[in-house]
Amino acid sequence: MPMRFVLISFFTFCLLGLTGYLFWPPVPPETPYIPRDLWSIRSVDTMKYSRDLAREKQSSASFQEVIETQTAKIAATGATHIALATPYDEEFVSYLNRWVAEARKNNLKVWFRGNLSGWEGWFQYPRVTRQEHLQGVVDFVTHNPDLFKDGDIFTPCPECENGGPGDPRMTGDIAGFRAFLIEEYETLSEVFKAHGVDISLSYSSMNYDVAHLIMDPQTTRALGGIVAIDHYTADPAKLARDVSMIARDSGGKVFLGEFGAPIPDIHGEMTAEAQAEWLRTAFALLAEEKDLLGLNYWVNEGGSTALWKDGIARPGVEVLHEFFTKKK
Repeated sequence: MPMRFVLISFFTFCLLGLTGYLFWPPVPPETPYIPRDLWSIRSVDTMKYSRDLAREKQSSASFQEVIETQTAKIAATGATHIALATPYDEEFVSYLNRWVAEARKNNLKVWFRGNLSGWEGWFQYPRVTRQEHLQGVVDFVTHNPDLFKDGDIFTPCPECENGGPGDPRMTGDIAGFRAFLIEEYETLSEVFKAHGVDISLSYSSMNYDVAHLIMDPQTTRALGGIVAIDHYTADPAKLARDVSMIARDSGGKVFLGEFGAPIPDIHGEMTAEAQAEWLRTAFALLAEEKDLLGLNYWVNEGGSTALWKDGIARPGVEVLHEFFTKKK
């Protein structure tokens, strides 16, 4: 073969190779798959102890063991947050501090979902107006900045429809209810910003039907793009469908602020094994809901939906742990 032909062939090959590289660059290696948690927020509620016993146990030294034990058990489920419903009044700050301190020891963030006692009339406190509520919550945060850490959640007025001027479904004051939630959200955002704490106020938990009435796309955007619903259904499939419906109608992401079983009037009576099976079905269906940011199981101990009874874990705890630690 003549040398001239060999050289021409060689240069032609090189030219074709260069052209192919320029027009069809090599495919970059695939980004390695990194498993993520099913939900960014996984919480367990302690309302029956952190709120209901706040006055009775606030001065009890022996109750400290209960706080420590319950908090450690919640952390062991794979939870990211512990929900504390302790009132925001000055009377209860020392009691709340005890719970928060244990949460920090167990590497848990806190969902502060208490309220001023006067909003609903807890512990015989006189009722407060919307403006009194706003000022009272601002004072609570301002006077207790060390309670809060980055990654916590703070709800100024959880289940707000249960107090103050009343439920907007009954009063018809939809505009006023929306305006109040937004005013508190904006005001408290500035207060926390001034304290340099990266905390979310976008979890204004409310009844499912109230959310349908109140959380239109404009209101949802004004409250951080999240709709937090407290919702109990007999059918786990309906629970998942309702999450999808709220996300669609509001244009936001959804957080289950309360859910669990059994509520006797809804689920009837359940054995511990039946409770665990209901939870397994519910978690599996909720895991498929792309708009669900997270959930808060109600309640750890002391209610019909409790996961622990007299300190002993029920089978539902294992199910909770399975899904709280599962990756997608």
